[in-house]
Amino acid sequence: MSPRLLVYTRTTGYRHDSIPDAIAAVRTLGEFEVDATEDSAAFEGPLDAYAAVVFLSTSGEVLTPQGRDRLAAYVEGGGGFVGVHAAACTEYAWPYYGELLGARFDRHPEYQPGKAVVEDRGHPATRHLPPVWEFTDEWYDFRASPRGSVRVLASADESSYEGGGMGDDHPLVWCREQGTGRVFYTALGHAPEAYEDPDFRAHLLGGITWVTKR
Repeated sequence: MSPRLLVYTRTTGYRHDSIPDAIAAVRTLGEFEVDATEDSAAFEGPLDAYAAVVFLSTSGEVLTPQGRDRLAAYVEGGGGFVGVHAAACTEYAWPYYGELLGARFDRHPEYQPGKAVVEDRGHPATRHLPPVWEFTDEWYDFRASPRGSVRVLASADESSYEGGGMGDDHPLVWCREQGTGRVFYTALGHAPEAYEDPDFRAHLLGGITWVTKR
């Protein structure tokens, strides 16, 4: 039986047009059974059936108090958590979520081409990538660099695009452990075109695979 993923796409803030494409991409990665939902009640029951929970461009406050408790217990107990793009714009009122993800979104420049520097190729999300990955995205800035509390996999080269606001230390993709669970986050994935890109799809698959401990 294939591992099951709970893909959550609820938004109470900005909603990305790429969400349907992103869900379709996860479904076609070919290695998981996918339950996609925008219903917060999905987190008010047991999550043990899932190998990972994926917050896919969620935004704003998207969980009930009970759902928060369930998600925290799930990850602390060994569940996998993946955050994609606007997952960093989510649950600002829940301090635990900021710690879980590793950083919170601050701002972004215009959508444009740029370069990501792969810092760690010993991870399934980045091992297939070139040392410098040319991509087009929004190049999120965060309120603070998570370096030191996460394993940074790739960072933004702010000299390659206009409007970066973090300077020389600009992590973009990272992973970490929380309790006995694993967490992976990628700031990339703004546009529908990302989910058709073979390198990005392999990047996403690698992150999901890692948190499921496969």
